[in-house]
Amino acid sequence: MSSLSSPRLRAWALSAPALLLVVLFLLVPVFSTLATTFGDPEGPLATYATFFNSRLRMRVLWRTMEVAVITTVISVFIGFLTAWVVSRAPGRLKSLLIIAAVFPLLTGVVVRSFAWLIILGKNGILNDTLLWIGVISEPVSMLYTEGSVIVAMVYLFVPLMILTLVGVLEGIPQDMTDAAASLGARPAAAFRQVVLPMAVPGLIVGSVLVFTGSFTSYATPQLLGGERQMMMGTFLYQNAMVRFDWVAASTVAAIMVVVTLTTVILMSRLARKLNPVAG
Repeated sequence: MSSLSSPRLRAWALSAPALLLVVLFLLVPVFSTLATTFGDPEGPLATYATFFNSRLRMRVLWRTMEVAVITTVISVFIGFLTAWVVSRAPGRLKSLLIIAAVFPLLTGVVVRSFAWLIILGKNGILNDTLLWIGVISEPVSMLYTEGSVIVAMVYLFVPLMILTLVGVLEGIPQDMTDAAASLGARPAAAFRQVVLPMAVPGLIVGSVLVFTGSFTSYATPQLLGGERQMMMGTFLYQNAMVRFDWVAASTVAAIMVVVTLTTVILMSRLARKLNPVAG
């Protein structure tokens, strides 16, 4: 008994400082934030009733979920194709492709968002190009639209999807797809029955990263969406730092936490259903 408990005690002693920091600086603030949302004199759920009975707040929530879902779907499509090409490239070329794919991560989110302001502005690069080739006769307003936010989000999060998928796709032996082809499977069937099931864990992890990152993003929606395309992150900031309504801000934060955790749980269950071996 003592031989078992001693290593356990040492393990607990070694992990205690990290656990204490997590409790003090993560769990305590999160639970304190959640607790403030249940202290309304009109009832413990009054702040949530106010949120869900407001058309403006619900529109912000649905817009945020819509942008996050669309961003995730597009990122999965682009990220999977790119990761497949990278995973099948020879050694040195693969390294160069990975560096090129993740190069945007070397700059900050604000810098990358400002770059899209320059590209999508009325006097920006895209409008100038379209005017020059004659596609449009006058500049088109692209900023402060849902489309501009989605484009910037995809640009921000596709590198994460690529990094997640490259390792998974590299682990799929070429022999398996060759064997499927030799047995008469067409490329689409080999992809659907061999490659896709084995890539499910990477797709799930990448999708969770992109969805949660998009759903909780602040800088990009603020710069490219403004007040017209307000999302949950900007709505939380507005309640906390402009209106100084900390209870409303805490309610928004709590809803974002619930949506994020629900997404992670649902995606984990989907992963186990699609690939029981990996689960």
